[in-house]
Amino acid sequence: MNLFKYKVFLSVVETGSFTKAGELLNLTQSAISHAVSGLEHELGLTLLIRGRSGIKLTSNGERLMKHFREIVQMNERLYQEVDLIKGLETGTVKIGTFSSVSIQWLPGIIHKFNEQFPLIELKLLDGNYHEIENWIASGEADFGFVNLPALDVLEVVPLKKERMLCVLPSNHMLREQTTIRVDQLLDESFIMPASGCDTDVRRIFSQHKLAPKIKYELEDDHAIMAMVQNGLGVSILPEMILVQNPYELCIRPLDGPYSRSIGIAAASLKNMAPAAKKCMNFIAEWIR
Repeated sequence: MNLFKYKVFLSVVETGSFTKAGELLNLTQSAISHAVSGLEHELGLTLLIRGRSGIKLTSNGERLMKHFREIVQMNERLYQEVDLIKGLETGTVKIGTFSSVSIQWLPGIIHKFNEQFPLIELKLLDGNYHEIENWIASGEADFGFVNLPALDVLEVVPLKKERMLCVLPSNHMLREQTTIRVDQLLDESFIMPASGCDTDVRRIFSQHKLAPKIKYELEDDHAIMAMVQNGLGVSILPEMILVQNPYELCIRPLDGPYSRSIGIAAASLKNMAPAAKKCMNFIAEWIR
């Protein structure tokens, strides 16, 4: 067995396709298939089920995935340490992120980071709160941005607390108010951020034992703002995503100290690869 086969196997699982894995690794589909088959032959186990709908991990494949990933990551950390000894800072860092962070923070962060560390490659995994936590816990992401509180198994560095704001159509009858009470939204059609992005909003209503009339559930913040602009409902969104938005909206603070806390998390802050640790520290300093 060798590291190459582990990398190929992980790429197939993460992309969900032999073809996409080949494109990612610059290999033919035949070479990808041969590597996976060779790994299965050496282990004496079937790791993948190949069907018309794509590939699926067997129970054996699921059990071994974490170990394959740990071996590949350990090898990456080894060579990053070697490069550090030689005075080089290299490596690939996978970061879990959600939309408001990707829009407001990451462009500036990545631009400055690339200037200082041109040999470190950053890869972004875009998802919701739950997906990002699972990616970090499983090792698919080196670290990621999380909504606090996060999973207990993760180690977290708090970054920023921001207000949750009420979003109304520009001609809404509540537009003259300086703040909006939560109970004033109960008779409105409510547009709820979809599962995994809705934690903070549902918490606000649950604190008062209230239930909004949810008309739509959407994961994309901009889709929510577009729906509100067109009078299809009201919503509550974090302040960050509402900065310099292109929509005609009435944005008001809620009557109360409602906020969300953003942090950055890793499975282990102590055992991170050098490139990941460098990137995580850079991000924390940039935001502060």
